[in-house]
Amino acid sequence: MPGRQDIDSSSNQEYAIPVIEVDAYAPAKMADRVGMVGVSKSKLSTLTLFALSILAGVFIALGTQLYMLVTHTATSNYGLNQLVGGAAFTLALVLIVIAGAELFTGNCLIAMSFMARKITGRDLARNLIIAFIGNFFGALTLVLWIYNSEQWTLNNHLLGAKIVLAANEKVNIPFIAAFSRGVLCNALVCLGIWIAYSGRSNIDKILALLWPISCLIASGFEHCVVNMWLIPMGLVLKGNSSVLAAIEKISGGSPDLSNLTFFKGFLIDNMIPVVFGNLFGGIVLVAGVYWYIYLRPSGKTL
Repeated sequence: MPGRQDIDSSSNQEYAIPVIEVDAYAPAKMADRVGMVGVSKSKLSTLTLFALSILAGVFIALGTQLYMLVTHTATSNYGLNQLVGGAAFTLALVLIVIAGAELFTGNCLIAMSFMARKITGRDLARNLIIAFIGNFFGALTLVLWIYNSEQWTLNNHLLGAKIVLAANEKVNIPFIAAFSRGVLCNALVCLGIWIAYSGRSNIDKILALLWPISCLIASGFEHCVVNMWLIPMGLVLKGNSSVLAAIEKISGGSPDLSNLTFFKGFLIDNMIPVVFGNLFGGIVLVAGVYWYIYLRPSGKTL
């Protein structure tokens, strides 16, 4: 027969209260999680990766149009209105992180997996290229849906006017300024996703995303996937007479829209510097820095 001590030990094991960790993951653990996610993303099939990338383009476009809607009547308290618009835009990243999607800018963070030699350079390039194309396709798809919905006619076409003016401003940013804004933008996107990896619940992740994403939108930094919807939407609307009349009402005259073109204004003057800035901000300033701190081989330096 078992002794008293054996019975007590068995009883203690049966009724022991499990220890559940509720604290956020520490940065070192976050780095391990990002490394594992990079390996997982590298194994996605081309069709799956492309489909998830289309979703990310749609989600970013939805967040951008919400930002335009929230801020299109703002005439004062510029900073506060921008902050509210930035908080509204966070919808996009919440959908991407929680519902699941592949965002070109956020995926720059998986460069940590490449630097840690968990994936190859080909794996990283494949993910980013397919994500970029899929994001573009998804964003352009929402241009079609939003245009056909006539949502841009709201408030006597003032919403459409806001979109055209915002698009025109983006295609007239000087190269260095556009690049620098792209750097700052994706540093904040990747930091938002980085700290979301510390969360143990969806609420944790939403709150983690809210602050850096609100900051990048409120500050006017440049996100290439946002521009994949905003500038083409502006191009579609710039020839609408009602939208032009609303623009003249806002501006007190006819603004110069000559550089709001698809090839030169959009692809050359905006997308090229912004994409390179986004890559630098995400891969070098966030993925590279945290790889060096947490995942580099022991005893080695850059």
